[in-house]
Amino acid sequence: MDLEALVSDIRAYPGITRKRLISDVIGFFPKISQADVLASYGDDAAVIEFGDFVLLLAADGIMEPLMKANPYYAGYFSVLVNINDISAMGGIPLAMVDVISMKDEKICAQVMRGVESAVRKFGVPVVGGHTHPDCDYHAIDVAILGTAKKDEVIYSHTACADEDVIFAIDVEGFYPDGLPYAWDTTTNKSNEIVRKQMLAMNEIGTRHLVSSGKDISNPGSLGSLGMLLETSGKGAIVDIDDIPRPEGQDLDQWLKAYQGCGFVLTCKPGNSKRIIEIFADVGVTGAIVGKIQNSHEFIITSGKHEAVLFDFEKDTISGCRPTYRV
Repeated sequence: MDLEALVSDIRAYPGITRKRLISDVIGFFPKISQADVLASYGDDAAVIEFGDFVLLLAADGIMEPLMKANPYYAGYFSVLVNINDISAMGGIPLAMVDVISMKDEKICAQVMRGVESAVRKFGVPVVGGHTHPDCDYHAIDVAILGTAKKDEVIYSHTACADEDVIFAIDVEGFYPDGLPYAWDTTTNKSNEIVRKQMLAMNEIGTRHLVSSGKDISNPGSLGSLGMLLETSGKGAIVDIDDIPRPEGQDLDQWLKAYQGCGFVLTCKPGNSKRIIEIFADVGVTGAIVGKIQNSHEFIITSGKHEAVLFDFEKDTISGCRPTYRV
């Protein structure tokens, strides 16, 4: 395998490069310290203290290319990506609000059918929102509220050196027509199994088995781990041959894919076996793929070859380094 070519390809992948503007946007906001805000930028959801519990608050907008390629999946994924953000934090999703902008009622209807299907699938209601009925474009944005016990939240900025890196991915899925980087693992599964998968990270958080975690989203598996490392101020070494993958699946495409159910976690080595078992119980394949390093380099290996994917002394993914945390 030509690792250098793979590194160049992944670094140029839009799912990663489009994240670089995040720190510029954050820079516009005044930093207001509040004692009840336990985490904000760099994590999958903001964490707001609420007694012995926390409120988890997140939002996502669907990219225009997905809206154009498949309005139904745009609606469906607008729900799924938000649920995964709450799940990644070890939380339980409570409710959502949406903002839909429409130009053509037929396209709007397809989007809303996707939203409806996802709400039925995961059992998380839409309880309000806003509609723009006379736009010159189509868009769907969703915000979600979740909850967790305060001492059971799974953050993505808390990875520690010498911990195992685990990738947990549902490898039973497919790429929908026109969506070569969106691995759908949920539409063809029962409501029961996808809801169990949704709560697997909650069980892991309840058992205090991990130090950090993140869902595998638009930047792909390596890009999502890179964001976790960046905000944790750590490096890692990962053997890409150990990443769970369907038989015969192209590696380059797979490493870039958004995962319908996929997480990256870091933990003390003694906890890895139990974490993998919890995921296996809900049909998700987990594997130890590497180690967290007390460094600034994210190194990937394959066989006897290795290459630096990101050097966080000079590279930026989202720019959400430890100094951005509230």
